[in-house]
Amino acid sequence: MAQVNACIKRLLTIFNIFFAIVGGVIIALALLSQVLTNVNGGDLEGRTTGLILLYVVGAVTLVIAILGAYGAHKESKVCLIVFLVCMVVGSLLMLRAGITTAIARPRVEPLLEEKFRELLPLDKASADVRDMTESLQRQLQCCGLFSYQDWEDQIPDSCLCDEEEEEEGLCTSIGYRVIIFPSGSVYSKPCFSILMRYVLMIFDVMIGVVFTLAALALIGLALSSVAVHQLRYRDNRPSVLLSVPAVFTMPPPKYQELHNPPAY
Repeated sequence: MAQVNACIKRLLTIFNIFFAIVGGVIIALALLSQVLTNVNGGDLEGRTTGLILLYVVGAVTLVIAILGAYGAHKESKVCLIVFLVCMVVGSLLMLRAGITTAIARPRVEPLLEEKFRELLPLDKASADVRDMTESLQRQLQCCGLFSYQDWEDQIPDSCLCDEEEEEEGLCTSIGYRVIIFPSGSVYSKPCFSILMRYVLMIFDVMIGVVFTLAALALIGLALSSVAVHQLRYRDNRPSVLLSVPAVFTMPPPKYQELHNPPAY
């Protein structure tokens, strides 16, 4: 009885082991994110939704991987068909998400710039906006969203440069602030340009990951299709009746012709 090709079975098994590892990594990232956000405290907006999404994606990936590995090992047509359907749906979803993200990427910067300019001037913005901006200024060594002038006449201490940073060329002089700031200089780079660099990098990583998952789903689709086809061929293979062709029928011996003369 014909079976699924051994090479196809191995490739499917390896593929699903890799998929299971990916699912485990996603769940581990969700756990790590939950621990870190709990340590930092506070109820971050969208935190619960993001964690649930990570857990669901990781769990679904693990279930699909186990299903595909079991179907390949046991040569179960039902499991392989379900796995094939999951690969078809997954590849379509990943391709759609990747294309949508790639199309949205060029629109991110002007959209965020418009939203951030609505917060100006920063010294008249809400306390949450000021705290967020000052935190960015300390971490990214920048001043203001688009310029230090975003603070108008109340530039905070988080924009102040020290002598070492001045020597590194990170600062710009503001002469009319010499009395308030002994160094007379603040960070020269605005925070928005630095922030956008990280945002676009995240988008690039997301696009790469999504299209990579789409490619893997297509590979899984191809492998499972071949396996299902081989199992279907095994079940529906027509039975062959062996018969000896008439060409190979042995003629009667010559002596029978001699001893059995024709009747008149």
